[in-house]
Amino acid sequence: MRPGPAAGVSPPLDRSTTFAYDDGEVGAFFYQRYAHPTGLEAERLLGELEGGHALLFPSGSAAATALVLTLLRPGSRIALAEGAYYGTSVLFDLLGGWGLEYEEFDQTRPPPEGASLVWVEAPGNPFLTFPDLEAAAAYPAPLVVDSTASTPLLLRPIEHGADFVLHSATKYLVGHSDALLGAVVCAREEDAERLRELRGRTGIVAAPDAAWLLVRGLRTLGVRVERQSATALELARRLAGHPKIERVRYPGLDGDGGGLAGRYMRGGFGGLLSFDVLGDARAVERATRLITNATSLGGVESLIETRARWEGDRVPEGLVRLSVGLEDVDDLWDDLVEALERA
Repeated sequence: MRPGPAAGVSPPLDRSTTFAYDDGEVGAFFYQRYAHPTGLEAERLLGELEGGHALLFPSGSAAATALVLTLLRPGSRIALAEGAYYGTSVLFDLLGGWGLEYEEFDQTRPPPEGASLVWVEAPGNPFLTFPDLEAAAAYPAPLVVDSTASTPLLLRPIEHGADFVLHSATKYLVGHSDALLGAVVCAREEDAERLRELRGRTGIVAAPDAAWLLVRGLRTLGVRVERQSATALELARRLAGHPKIERVRYPGLDGDGGGLAGRYMRGGFGGLLSFDVLGDARAVERATRLITNATSLGGVESLIETRARWEGDRVPEGLVRLSVGLEDVDDLWDDLVEALERA
């Protein structure tokens, strides 16, 4: 008797929007807006990595919006990490008409009093500060940790008291700059169920193709993040000694153990860094040849940009953000040195 076909080594992709009942009974899958096999597998894998209950959304901003709508009511106040991803504060401004307030605070210190929710970034983007997770977790309000730049391989915030972990999965988790995706990982199943209900009823749902690309990305996450972290640390050290650099921002340079980051992160400090140029930062970003002048982060290709174009006076005019990819460290360094000579 001939053996059956061997199982494929690549995970399957199911694009079905509707699923047959089993002898008239509704099963685990019935309509894609509520759940689908590819998404469920991606959530299972990410949940295992983070140590919680994962839910996918069509973008990181969609995931953040779902959290706010689920957890807060009009008149609520958020303690938001100062210098966190500017899109988060823009989102909260947009929700101001709904009655939402927020106050920025230094995330290396305890949150201010009177907040209904604490929202930190580990590390912050683009200033690369790191939160005092113990102080934030001790605060009498739910804690959201945006761990996009760390990934669960370097930091597992739930182990340090976080109630929710947020990811722009578009970045490191997918890892190839080819899928828009967000995720929330909940410490408690009851919170995941509340988010799941809101997601299904509002239609803030991640499609199977993006979920499949997340499954693909998670399979190589370890080797990518290890390489990116090692390269970023080496570039940060070299940049710190360059005469045209005023300041380098990278958690691994903050003291022997990385300061607060060294207390919580394991296996590296990530592939994101920023530095302040003495001179024309726009000339630097335009002069690189190997490093692509573009926004975003976390992919296999290195990306560079001045953040003032998006954030204005919120950041120094000379601040340049660098997302380190998988290129050779010496090739990247040579590209940066040549670009800095033009500044």
